[in-house]
Formats: sequence, structure tokens, C-alpha cells
Amino acid sequence: MSAEDAATSPGTVRPGGRTARTRAVVRDAVLTGLAEHGYPGLTVEYVAELSGVHKTTLYRRWGNVEGLVTDALDLAGEDTWTPPDTGTLDGDLRALAREVNDTFGDTSAAVVPTAFIAAAFQSERTAGALHSFYTERFARCEAVVERAVERGEAPPGTDAAAVVRAVSAPLFFRAVITREPLGEELADQTSGAVTAAVRAGAYLPAAPGESAG
Repeated sequence: MSAEDAATSPGTVRPGGRTARTRAVVRDAVLTGLAEHGYPGLTVEYVAELSGVHKTTLYRRWGNVEGLVTDALDLAGEDTWTPPDTGTLDGDLRALAREVNDTFGDTSAAVVPTAFIAAAFQSERTAGALHSFYTERFARCEAVVERAVERGEAPPGTDAAAVVRAVSAPLFFRAVITREPLGEELADQTSGAVTAAVRAGAYLPAAPGESAG
């Protein structure tokens, strides 16, 4: 496939200029639609009306609703967000946990990310995009653990990927599965438990021949 073909394939756009602006307004319309109607109620016609982009253009570039939602996730992953750097492992993990709480603990803030998660259960393509988004986001967070190792706050060899996921996992579970309330107290409790586990070596790889039990 030529570069020209790739630029006009569904969900593929040239960066910068008018195309970037179109992509942004379409993304905003998709987010609004997810918040108002959820994935099942989102339509190309709705996005066209709200964004002002003709539906023919939407079908040509994004193909369908799956393509629109997937690209909205892809665009979210292109942001400049960086993990906290408070100077301590405890402070960084607490800040990460509180960010999850701020997003999923607030009803209005949680609408769109929760809609993305719901969409992932209905669309394999969206599930792949959501997986890629969180994989990349967690990869950025690994710097928190790497800095802690350099400062001597965490043992060398600590599994950074496992640590940053452990901070978020209990909060995601309550927000998405059991639908229980969150809160800063819970966020701090979760991050504190993970910090203690890191210092105790719980996230070090098992020695050869050593069983997990």
C-alpha cells in the first residue's frame, strides 16, 4: 500500500494542519457521544452532526463507529502526560493512585473512561485500542519505580510493570467491577500497601527453583 493509500485509510490521518483539527473535533464529538449515549447509542450520524464533519468524510477516514472510538483512544495516547515525580516512591505511588481516584471516583469524570471500557467488551477492535492505551500509559509510569531503585528506595530488579499495575488494580476493580465508591483514603491505603510490598522485595523475580507458594 502506498503512502497516499495509507493516509486515506479508515482511522489514518496526516499529522498537523487541517487534518489534525478535523481529527480533534471528531474526537471531541465521539467523547461527548460516549458520555451522553454510551457505545451502543453512538452513531456516525451523531458524530457528523456534532463535529460539523460530513458523514461521508467520517466513513471514508474512520469506516464506522469502531474506527471512530479506536482513533479517539489512539489520540488520547498521543498526549504529553508524564507520571508524578515527588522525589519519593511513596509520594509518586500515592499521586498515581489519587489520579485514578480523581478519574473514576468522580461520577462526571468517570463517564467517558467507563464508556471506553464498556465498548471494549462489545468491540474487539476497541478492546485492542484500549489495551494499547493502558500498556503505553503503564510503561510511562515505570519511571516511578526506576527512579526509586536509583535512590535506593526499591531493591534492584523490582518489577516496575507489576508495581504500577498493582497501584491501580484495586481501584479499577471497585470502580468497574463491584461499582463501589472510591476516595483518597482508599487510594492512599492502596499505594501505601504497594510501597511496603516493594520495600519488602515482594516484586522481585523468584529465585531459580523457588516456588510462588
